[in-house]
Amino acid sequence: MTNPTPLVKASALRKGFGKKEILHGLDFQIEPGRIVGLIGHNGAGKTTTLNALLGLTDCEGDITVLGKNPYAQRAALMNDVAFISDVASLPRFLRVRELFDLLDEIHPNFSREKANGFLHGTDIRADAKIKNLSKGMVAQLHLAVVMAIDARLLVLDEPTLGLDITYRKRFYKRLLEDYMNEERTLLITTHQVDEIEFMLTDLMFIRDGHLVLDSPMEEVGERYAQLVVHPDFLEDAKKLKPVFEETKFGQNIMIFDGVDHEKLSTMGDVTIPTVSDLFVALMQRDTAHQGEMI
Repeated sequence: MTNPTPLVKASALRKGFGKKEILHGLDFQIEPGRIVGLIGHNGAGKTTTLNALLGLTDCEGDITVLGKNPYAQRAALMNDVAFISDVASLPRFLRVRELFDLLDEIHPNFSREKANGFLHGTDIRADAKIKNLSKGMVAQLHLAVVMAIDARLLVLDEPTLGLDITYRKRFYKRLLEDYMNEERTLLITTHQVDEIEFMLTDLMFIRDGHLVLDSPMEEVGERYAQLVVHPDFLEDAKKLKPVFEETKFGQNIMIFDGVDHEKLSTMGDVTIPTVSDLFVALMQRDTAHQGEMI
């Protein structure tokens, strides 16, 4: 069985503004049918990476999206790619039907019929002004817009920013159940990493313009381990060079990369770290083993 052709492929991707380099030679690829979380602090290079994928900025190195150069062939690429930013990006001065008119004009694969279908049973009316909708109604409208675009690659940049946890969970649950299929790929950036962990197939951490992690989720669970160390084995555990350690509520907690889980289990309680725990561990600029993680 042959591997599918990557939907996105980047090689030695670099971008600078003036004398400052933002992206430092990124290499990655995204396969079709995946749900990828691109996670990083503000200023880490997430937006620049997204802009390169969407053809909004030119870069050094090579990048293709659906076999096209996104900067040189952006108009053609946008037939199969959709970019949705946070809910606050919806033009609040428009009425709902005017928003759908606009989307009809700017995206060839937007279906007004589907969007109206997703709003069926809600209190959102076609003549309602977006600025007069509640946060929950804006979230429903935002989701309807997302799912009414038949795109092979959907890029979501902080799509639930400003929404409470109930609406955030509903947004992702419905997106997963009613939109995703093996033909579609999602690339999501968010600071609320725990809320998307359940749906991710792949994880990418970007720090200071470098990818410090690029892995399928199943390999993350095999590679990393979190150990609550029994006091008698503290020095033994330190000899195995954890990539991160902290003391919390009197317990010594360490995260290891590539150390046998069974070996660690003789020194305390072993679990797979959550995405947020791993984020804290790998994104420390002053981590003793920073060089080993890049």
